[in-house]
Amino acid sequence: MTSKNTICLWYDGDALEAANFYAQTFPDSAVQAVHRAPGDYPDGKEGDVLTVEFTVAGIPCLGLNGGPHFKHSEAFSFQIATDDQAETDRLWNAIVNNGGQESECGWCKDRWGLSWQITPRALTAAYTDPDRAAAKRAFEAMMTMRKIDIAAIEAARTGK
Repeated sequence: MTSKNTICLWYDGDALEAANFYAQTFPDSAVQAVHRAPGDYPDGKEGDVLTVEFTVAGIPCLGLNGGPHFKHSEAFSFQIATDDQAETDRLWNAIVNNGGQESECGWCKDRWGLSWQITPRALTAAYTDPDRAAAKRAFEAMMTMRKIDIAAIEAARTGK
């Protein structure tokens, strides 16, 4: 990896599968390298995939096949800004329909337990609106959603 700062994500033997999924799903994403273990280690054997270098939406990551000892939590998530409802739906559905699960307010979790915020730019604009009443209406609408519905956010923002 050439980046000075890389996000290291722990997987239980399926880092390559996860990296390939991310590369196929998110723009500006790719798998750069797969490194195999030079010897046996506590959760694998020599020759097993040990680490995978990949990029998710331009962010350099390293997938480490460290075993079942640590799990992902909502304390870390990728926030992906989307430009429209079609992109929001595509990314959300790709994650949820590939063994993931829905959560609230635009959050979902992939099949490996990694959390994602699929966040339309319209939502960010709505809850940061200088008209605090409009921002509050949009925020309250978001609080009732799982996947974000941009039309409903805009309707709440404008009070219609």
